[in-house]
Amino acid sequence: MTVIRNPLEPWIAAKIGVPPEALSREVLEAYQFRRLRQTIAYVKERSSYYREKLRGVDPEEIAGYEQFARLPFTAPEELQIQPQRLVCTSQQEIARIVTLQSSGTTGPGKRLYFTREDQELTIDFFDHGMRNLVGPGDRVMILLPGQTPGSVGDLLKIGLARLGAVPVPYGLVEDPGEALAAALKEDVNALVGIPVQVLSLARHREGRALRGRLKSILLSTDYVPRALCRVLEDTWGCRVFHHYGMTEMGLGGGVQCPARQGYHLREADLFFEIVDPVTGEPVPDGVTGEVVFTTLTRTGMPLIRYRTGDLSRFIPEGCACGTVLKSLDLVQGRLAGRVRLGNQALSLPEMDEVLFGLEGLVDYQVTLVRGPGKSVLQVEVQAGEGRAVDRDAVVAALAAIPAVRDLWPDQLEIRVSQGQLPR
Repeated sequence: MTVIRNPLEPWIAAKIGVPPEALSREVLEAYQFRRLRQTIAYVKERSSYYREKLRGVDPEEIAGYEQFARLPFTAPEELQIQPQRLVCTSQQEIARIVTLQSSGTTGPGKRLYFTREDQELTIDFFDHGMRNLVGPGDRVMILLPGQTPGSVGDLLKIGLARLGAVPVPYGLVEDPGEALAAALKEDVNALVGIPVQVLSLARHREGRALRGRLKSILLSTDYVPRALCRVLEDTWGCRVFHHYGMTEMGLGGGVQCPARQGYHLREADLFFEIVDPVTGEPVPDGVTGEVVFTTLTRTGMPLIRYRTGDLSRFIPEGCACGTVLKSLDLVQGRLAGRVRLGNQALSLPEMDEVLFGLEGLVDYQVTLVRGPGKSVLQVEVQAGEGRAVDRDAVVAALAAIPAVRDLWPDQLEIRVSQGQLPR
């Protein structure tokens, strides 16, 4: 199979000021540590938070990763407690402020600040990253929020236009039937969206109308169930790509190349690490741990060693495309997405893999109610329009997970209901 070389590589070479043929790990890492030293000096000068947190740190003494890995982490909670202390520019230079409210919490949300220059970095990444799956003339439907200037859909629209594609903004999917009709009317041949929302189109009673029309789909989130991807590829006969990003990264972190192995990362803008989630110590390539990143080029609110809570690993074998860029394995879930069930842990990815493959299912919610004698796993499933989900199949799928199998049915009951889940 012929694999097209990752378009991120010449882009990154140009950003760090070398010809594409001169880009190597050594050259790239020398650039990264130069930028890390500059970023640390910048935040110590301009951010009261980092001035205090990095007191005693001399940026010029950071010669390599061994010294850098001694720096303290930035925790997500810091973006809730004192976000303005992390800002490094005047308020007049801030073009967009984003507040992220964590699910199930009532306290202050995380707050992120971006300058126009920071947003331009994201547009530039979208321009070159999207070239892995679309090209000039392709009509790309954007199933993401995009009405607000600077929102992810708005920045993606600009990036797509720069590469010569035709962006078709739509927004979040409220009615899958309407979204399908719009996709057919606009004659789109690519989609970008949130996994379960794209799945709702595929499992709509008219969903197969897009079969043969789509060439590629980009699913954008931190974790994408593999079972969900298989459903989309089987239903529409197209290729599904993964994008890894979060608002804290500036919305874009990495994207798959046509080899579709791990994500290739924005290594000129972000420095990634994998650390042991308990000890915080770096782990070798190939070992799963928590993803940590540092911004290299942001001016509004740079972040130093920010803990994402995502679980992944660097793929030591590299990628079939032959790039010198690192390959981050597809995210395997979040540290927070696990609960103890008996003597084992039950994770959200395990449930995703067995449930999203079930006929008709587009989304679900699970609640564990612990009881003195028998605990209850309450599962609410949502089916595609005009479809139904077999409740016995849901029970059988969950009972196949080791943590559930050990307790069901004597110590754990599985109750299944079907309804419309909140969006």
